[in-house]
Amino acid sequence: MGYRFSREDVDYLAGAAGQAALAEVARLDLTEASLLRDLGRVRGEYGDRAGVLVETVRLRRRAGAKLVGVGEWLFTDDALQQATPTAVARHRSRRLAGRFVHDVTCSIGAELVALHDVCPGVIGSDLDEVRLAMAAHNLSGTRNVLLAKADALVPCSTDTVVIADPARRADGRRTHDPAKLQPPLPDLIAAYRGRELVVKCAPGLDFDSFVTGGTGRVGKQAGHPDLTWEGEAEVVSLDGSVREVCLWPAALAEPGVTRRATVLSGSGDSWTVTDADPDDIPTRAPGDWIVDPDGAVVRAGLVRHYAAAQGLWQLDPRIAYLTGDSPPPGVRTFRVRDRLPFREKTLRAELHRRDCGPLEILARGVDINPDALRSRLKPRGVVPHTLVVTRIGETPTIFVCDTP
Repeated sequence: MGYRFSREDVDYLAGAAGQAALAEVARLDLTEASLLRDLGRVRGEYGDRAGVLVETVRLRRRAGAKLVGVGEWLFTDDALQQATPTAVARHRSRRLAGRFVHDVTCSIGAELVALHDVCPGVIGSDLDEVRLAMAAHNLSGTRNVLLAKADALVPCSTDTVVIADPARRADGRRTHDPAKLQPPLPDLIAAYRGRELVVKCAPGLDFDSFVTGGTGRVGKQAGHPDLTWEGEAEVVSLDGSVREVCLWPAALAEPGVTRRATVLSGSGDSWTVTDADPDDIPTRAPGDWIVDPDGAVVRAGLVRHYAAAQGLWQLDPRIAYLTGDSPPPGVRTFRVRDRLPFREKTLRAELHRRDCGPLEILARGVDINPDALRSRLKPRGVVPHTLVVTRIGETPTIFVCDTP
C-alpha cells in the first residue's frame, strides 16, 4: 500500500525544513538490508516525520528509472506506479502540439510536464487534494499550467482536448474491464461526447471489441454492448515493454488509420507501423532468421504490416513469429542453425551433440511449459542456445538457434 500521505505532509516536504531533511535522508542507503537501521536513525532525528521522509526518498529513487528530471518531485506510491513514463508522455505530447489540453486525471503532474513544453495552455485537474498539492510542487515555476480540483466526469473546460488516464485497479486488483476503471470508460465517453477525448488504458484492454475506427462497425465489448470508440487504438512500447493502449478520437487520428503500434526507446529512437501500411507478404519456407516482433506490433495486430515493411514473412499465418534472410534492427532475432520435429528424444540428442548449456525456450502456438521442457532436456554443456518452439500448419516444429 505504501505510506499514506496527508496534505500536511506535502506542505512540510515542499517547505524549506522538509527539503533540508530530505537532503539528509537521501544520504542513507535505505536498502532492504539497511532499512530498519536507517529508519531508526531518521526517527531519532526527525521523530514522526521519519516515515514520510524515508518513503519520499525511496520513491524518488524508483522514479528515476521511469521519469526524467524529477529529482525534487513528490509522489505517492500509487501515483508513481501509474505515472506515464517520460518518453511515452513526450511522444503523446508531440501529437497534441499547439493544442489547448485538459488532463482531467492529472495526479502528480507527469503528463502535464510533457504537454506544457509544446502546448500554449494546459489544465490539470483531479479530485485527490494530496496529489494536486504534489502536482503544484512538481510544476512550480511552470507558467502555462492551471491546476484545479474537479471531478473527471464533470466537464469544466471548453475548447480543449481532454486527456484521461483512468486508474486500472478495482477492489485492490488490476482490471481490464472498461466499466471498472476509475473513472469508468463508458462514463468518460458519455461525459465528453462531442469533445476530442484521448484515453490512456492498460495494454491488456480488449480494445478490438469496441474500437470501430469510424467505419460504422459496432464493437461488442462483453458485458458492455453499447461501448464503442470511433478512432484509433495506438499500442505503445518502451524499450521492449508494452506500456499502454492510447485511444485517439477520429478527429485526431490519421485518415485511414484505426490501429497503430509505436515503438520507443530510451535512446530517443522510435518507429511506427499502422493498419494503413501494406500487409502483402510472401508465403515461403523459413529463412535464416526467426524474428520476434515488438510486443506493440503483436498487441496491435500489425504483424503482417511490420513484416511487409521489413521484407519478412510469417512462419505460419496464425503465429506472430516472423522469418527472413536478414535480421531487422531493434527487435529480438535468432539465427537458425537447425530445424527439428517436436520429438524430445531427438532434440535432447541434438542439444547434447552441440554441447548445449544455458538454454532459452520461446514458444507460441504450442501447449508446452518451457521450464518443464528445459528440465526434461537436461542441458549440461557450455554453449548457449535458444529454442523457438512453434507450429507450422498443424505440425509442431523446433528451431535450434544461436542465443543473441
